[in-house]
Amino acid sequence: MKRYLLTFAAAAAALMCAPASAQTVLTGSSWIHPTHALTVSLREWCGLVEKNSNGKVKCNILPRHVSTAPGTYDAVRNGLVDVSFTVHGYTPGRFLLTKMAEFPFLGDSSEPISVAFNRVAMKYPQFGTEHPGVKPLAYFTHGPGVVFNTKKPVAKMDDLLGLKWRVGGGVVNDISKAIGMNVTLKPAPESYELLSGGVMDGTLFPAESVEGFRLDKIIKHQTIFPGGLYNTSFVFMMNADKYNKLAPDEKKAVDDASGEVLARLIGRQWDKADRLSNALMQANNVATVKADAKFVADIKAKTSPLEQAWVKDAEAKGLKDAAKVLAEFRSEIAKASK
Repeated sequence: MKRYLLTFAAAAAALMCAPASAQTVLTGSSWIHPTHALTVSLREWCGLVEKNSNGKVKCNILPRHVSTAPGTYDAVRNGLVDVSFTVHGYTPGRFLLTKMAEFPFLGDSSEPISVAFNRVAMKYPQFGTEHPGVKPLAYFTHGPGVVFNTKKPVAKMDDLLGLKWRVGGGVVNDISKAIGMNVTLKPAPESYELLSGGVMDGTLFPAESVEGFRLDKIIKHQTIFPGGLYNTSFVFMMNADKYNKLAPDEKKAVDDASGEVLARLIGRQWDKADRLSNALMQANNVATVKADAKFVADIKAKTSPLEQAWVKDAEAKGLKDAAKVLAEFRSEIAKASK
């Protein structure tokens, strides 16, 4: 009897010391280097989820990405990785509604645009319908798009012509073509090789990317626009099956770290990176042109039909009163910018 009681006591003690439940591990992956704002944001999100779940949910961020950058959406959808992010424009023809966040002159920093984008996209279920197989955790954008090149100052429309430009896809591709630029669609991580080798003369990027992709010694000129020449829409996402299999408290831990919380977190990281990159460019004597009113007006004249086309296409895809949704998005940017 004594031996039985000792065995029972040992078992009970072990049970008390054991975790309340088995730990859930989310596999995360980033296609950008470890110090990039997006990778830092992924780690921060993982930390929030772990904190929210009292350690029940943790992330295992892989040391190498599981696919090319354009293949990330399918990698998450197919369960090769549980959590990651992607540029909507990396897969042309797949996403339409998210182009709303990519038009010219939306805002001067990532955080308010990202917060507004997430608010509107989460409000209208049609945005989620465009993402089969994944659970969108946050919609966001980078900072205002800038024109960078290695050749000459760009101060008017004609200066954009005759050079070869790398773009990332989405509306920025449409904007560039509407202006008459000679563009090639390539993922951001290929920019250093393209520009350093002279294959491309310039690229359209947020300021952050000059430092983020080691272009600070290559870029010689930048042209900045009030509100940005363009933007790029992203989605931070989880495999839908993985999310659906989480326990209710685990879902809450994920949800509480996502949505506007995550959009704001990423926006702040990106704005910080933009400021650091701008300081680096100043130190490296990158020549800066600020687009004047005529340059901006000329671009608006060329690109305004893109918004009209989006409204028509979005309504055909089931988004009612798309012009009103776009106006709501701009209103939310203004609110988030205060």
